[in-house]
Amino acid sequence: MDTIIDFLNTVFWGYVLIYGLLAVGIYFTIRLKLVQLLHFPEMIKAVRGSRAGDHAGISPFQALCTSLASRVGTGNIAGVAVALYLGGPGAIFWMWVVAALGMATALAESTLAQLYKVKDHNGNYRGGPAFYIARGLGAPWAAVAFSICLIISFGLVFNAVQANSIADAVEGAFGIDKMVSGVVTAALTGIIIFGGISAIARVAEVVVPFMALGYLLVAVIALVANIADVPAVIGTIVSSAFGFDQAAGGVTGGVMAALLNGVKRGLFSNEAGMGSAPNIAAVATPDPHHPVSQGFVQALGVFIDTLMICTATAVVILLSGQLEPGSGLTGTQLTQAAMEVHIGSFGRYFIAVAIFFFAFTSIIGNYSYAENALVYLKVDSTVGKTVLRVAVLLMVIWGAYESVATVFNAADASMGLMATINLVAIVLLSGLVSRLVKDYLAKRKRGEVPHFVASEMPELKGEIDEEIWSRP
Repeated sequence: MDTIIDFLNTVFWGYVLIYGLLAVGIYFTIRLKLVQLLHFPEMIKAVRGSRAGDHAGISPFQALCTSLASRVGTGNIAGVAVALYLGGPGAIFWMWVVAALGMATALAESTLAQLYKVKDHNGNYRGGPAFYIARGLGAPWAAVAFSICLIISFGLVFNAVQANSIADAVEGAFGIDKMVSGVVTAALTGIIIFGGISAIARVAEVVVPFMALGYLLVAVIALVANIADVPAVIGTIVSSAFGFDQAAGGVTGGVMAALLNGVKRGLFSNEAGMGSAPNIAAVATPDPHHPVSQGFVQALGVFIDTLMICTATAVVILLSGQLEPGSGLTGTQLTQAAMEVHIGSFGRYFIAVAIFFFAFTSIIGNYSYAENALVYLKVDSTVGKTVLRVAVLLMVIWGAYESVATVFNAADASMGLMATINLVAIVLLSGLVSRLVKDYLAKRKRGEVPHFVASEMPELKGEIDEEIWSRP
């Protein structure tokens, strides 16, 4: 079994996804005519729309915060440090490139999730890749496979990974036993997820801005304190990316090390194209009432995750002088050492607290995706949700003190299949995405508030919920 799982991971993560996600990002950037760059202000407008959802959905701001809850995890702290250690400062430049391209991919998949959303038996919006795969492509078998993989990877195993990160960080900083951390984390998780997606959204819109702004504030303090060195740091990032500063390379050195590590960490962090964030994008009530509105919101999520939070970690590390390829100091330990340089011994505790918030919000964000998958599989009864919630809590406790590589590798393979299915789907539906984006921007150009109604695209009759998209 280990051999099969390792083979699948080699195929998915060594070839299909690294190059596939990058290629799809380039494809949508070209097809949508640099929409994520030329129309960046539209992302801010979409988030600044109504802060209140209607009776069936959550607000655009809540959707952004919930997707960020999942996106912003330990990868923003430990993952960036690993990228710097293995790829040198140049890896950060390629993370920026991946994020810029990924914003277009995120816009596409979340636009489709909005368009194909439905109402469940409780009258709440539900949707995601499974729905546009089944309804838009007529491939329910692929939608079932996607949903199962989503539940296994994001709903269960990755939450154990996040719990493990919390337990390690808390034990290292405060000496608290891992089992205690696991039980406390599970208890807090249970309080929130048993309230459903609406409760998760309410918590996310408070906690996520708090944790993100707090982390960015410390980075700004470090930047201001070392303002004279900032131009040199930026110059090193760019020059290393193109091999002009080989001495700054990682263990393997050179342009390829920077490129591969930057691309990998960037893709893993912002999740653009993975098919995860669209699950919460579909639950939102967009403002204005157009599928592309929520696409812009989720594109902004990629920007915040990678170009802001990951960059903050990178700047803190590079300004500290603690990056020494070959020293063995990497991951969370490298970020902690860097933070101690800037804010003293408190830095170690600050990083432990940051990891707790980043990982904890990832757990509740990941759960919200899995609950959407239950809806598509039609097992979202009270019993079905309760079983999933209890399983999540057990995985959190188990993950806090146990680390079984085979299980985590299996989750990677599961996510690899999930992401591959999603990438194929959004490329096949790219023509529809392009038409929707053109419609949205044309209405903006005419001075109208972009609203989409089903009758504007009669060819979608029978595929989308016309009641949702019928109001003017």
